[in-house]
Amino acid sequence: MSYAFAQGLPAAAGADRRPVTADSDTDLVERANRGDRGAFEELVRRYQRPLFYLALRYVKNEADAADVVQRAFVRAFRGLRRFRGEASVRTWLYRIAINLSLNHVRDRRREQPADIDAAALRTEAVGSARLERRERARRLRAAIAQLPPKQRAVVELRIYDELPFRDIAAVVGGTENAAKVNFHYGMRRLRALVQAQEDVP
Repeated sequence: MSYAFAQGLPAAAGADRRPVTADSDTDLVERANRGDRGAFEELVRRYQRPLFYLALRYVKNEADAADVVQRAFVRAFRGLRRFRGEASVRTWLYRIAINLSLNHVRDRRREQPADIDAAALRTEAVGSARLERRERARRLRAAIAQLPPKQRAVVELRIYDELPFRDIAAVVGGTENAAKVNFHYGMRRLRALVQAQEDVP
């Protein structure tokens, strides 16, 4: 997975291109702010995959997810000097990607009517066990999509990305305790939704 914009980032005069080592994310941001183009490219390498799968859970399309991630990194690059370190770099990038993903979903809903997911209609020659696992995963994704936006974000960030509640609170806004409460009620509602799906003949 590559992003064309990473090849065209503007570099300051005499910009440093030192080999990137195991610097912390914050160190990379500081170096990027000093004109080290390679430092921001390292941030892209570190986070393009998790941000891609984060966006994919919302937009449901790999091409759209890649576009969201590219725009997220462009926005992050333009906002580097406004990063104050009040949250981690990961949390900052996740917040940007989630906001852009939600905007994308809202825009697409206005552009076209809801339709049956064509991918769900494809038939494949798979074993019954694999098919059953896929069906359970599909039902879980469908149930998560029915959660209120903040509960959905909290549940997904906790389950899929394994973020601590403090980081989740920084991503979605609010306190750590509020994130825990949203997770509790989100999981309770999620179990009810999944059970309701299983009860349908």
